[in-house]
Amino acid sequence: MRSTSSSREPVESRVGPGRLDVVATPIGNLGDLSERARQSLAQADVIAAEDTRRTVGLLQALGLSRPLVSLHAHNEARRLPELLRRLEHGDVIALVSDAGTPLVSDPGAQLVRRAIDVGIEVRPIPGPTAVMAALAACGLPFERFCFEGFLPHGEQGRRARLRELAAEPRTLVFFEAPHRIRSSLVDFSTIFGAQRRAALARELTKAHETIYRGTLGELAALAPQCPNLERGELTLVIEGAPVRPRGAQAGELRRIVEALVAELPPGKAAAIAAHLAGGTRREAYEIALEIAKPPG
Repeated sequence: MRSTSSSREPVESRVGPGRLDVVATPIGNLGDLSERARQSLAQADVIAAEDTRRTVGLLQALGLSRPLVSLHAHNEARRLPELLRRLEHGDVIALVSDAGTPLVSDPGAQLVRRAIDVGIEVRPIPGPTAVMAALAACGLPFERFCFEGFLPHGEQGRRARLRELAAEPRTLVFFEAPHRIRSSLVDFSTIFGAQRRAALARELTKAHETIYRGTLGELAALAPQCPNLERGELTLVIEGAPVRPRGAQAGELRRIVEALVAELPPGKAAAIAAHLAGGTRREAYEIALEIAKPPG
């Protein structure tokens, strides 16, 4: 465990089990930290941080000094017994990630689940998140949206996941690493369609914040010409697939099943047809069985 000095702001006396605060911290601009988040950090008995070095920098900027313990993807299971003991003995623990809201593509879910299981109060301290910041500025509808986080690292896994999402009607939000953005945008454009509208947000709330808006085809063409896209943190927002009228969807589903069932087993034909037409696999399978059924 790494710690700073033990001084902290006064807190009310506590009796009984402790509390776990899930604290959102700035994704770039320090001014986005709420006063409530600052108070939680100042009054915590210990701060569980994804990267203690980054959290020390945040605390120093706030004029705070608190004990820290690292909690990241590689040690979370090992840290759980120690942290749960502290909570059961009355400590208040503040959980923070490197930036933004913990558990959003960050560690901490195991600690939250176990704390709830043993009856510890879990208190959310809301604040910055790249997901909502990107949606707010993307110019796309997001009354309904789906957060996908990071796609699989390998090309085959990434493309397979994108094919599963191609017919999703909700606006989609992804995180992407700078060194993969060029190839990822090509895959998005190819699988989702080059005309699908999108927005790519880079370095949100930071000095070099930039939001690129256009179609997936336009963004894929821009990426090789824009070296800045290979630096910084990226959030990609893509509009959902158009929702086709039920009758048109059913007609297209039957047409595709008819074309595939002549060459493939009914189950395989149904799976592919449902993916392409946006229907359910069960509907496609019933059509495939009807077509494949011998006459008489």
